[in-house]
Amino acid sequence: MRVEEHGVGSVLHVVKRGARGAEIVRDENDRQRFLKSLYYLNEEYSDDQWLRDTSGSFLERPGHWPERKPLVSILAWTLMPNHFHLLLMETREEGIATFMQRLGGSMTLCFNAKYEEQGSIFQGGYKGKLVENDDYLKHLIFYILVKNVLELYPGGLSLAMKNFDHAWNWALAYQYSSLHSHTTGEHRVILDEAILDELGLFGVPHIVSPTYLESFKREAKEKLTYYMKVRDDDFSSLLLEPW
Repeated sequence: MRVEEHGVGSVLHVVKRGARGAEIVRDENDRQRFLKSLYYLNEEYSDDQWLRDTSGSFLERPGHWPERKPLVSILAWTLMPNHFHLLLMETREEGIATFMQRLGGSMTLCFNAKYEEQGSIFQGGYKGKLVENDDYLKHLIFYILVKNVLELYPGGLSLAMKNFDHAWNWALAYQYSSLHSHTTGEHRVILDEAILDELGLFGVPHIVSPTYLESFKREAKEKLTYYMKVRDDDFSSLLLEPW
């Protein structure tokens, strides 16, 4: 099943990957546009000229747009070169489906216009797995935000574990994952902090506690140390498809 059955109140881990494993972002401008898309396309109001209307601002809505009514609650996200991960809560009927259609369509349109290519940049539709319990949710958070980001560290996970303190600081500075938002407070407008607070996933909203950060770092290192010993076994239940 490509997307597991779900309803309002459900939390889904969503993945969408590039066609044949190809890149879906190629430079910094592409990554910035993805980040902006998560905010500007996640609302009931639709404007085909949203890129033009928001060109002079960053994650600030144009004054002539109507009151913002989000399609989904975004709880976590990470952009990789050839795919992305989202942790979404369905807050209205078909909200996730509508948001994903807009996001994929916009990314394809902009990519093809910029690089003079044709066809969808994605390999079919998105895949979505239902999050059914708190333990799975907390495990998933580390998979999306920590393991995936540290895979991008120069030298990959193996070198990241050997130089964990340096790699951890590198990961916190990676702006194309909500790990950066959760730990620095930047770009949090993309996230639904009320739901995050209710779920108790990232401590107190708007407050980056040194104690919390140290605890989060320690737990991340423990999970990744175990993962490196057993490799795919620890996260195999989280994969939506073989990569």
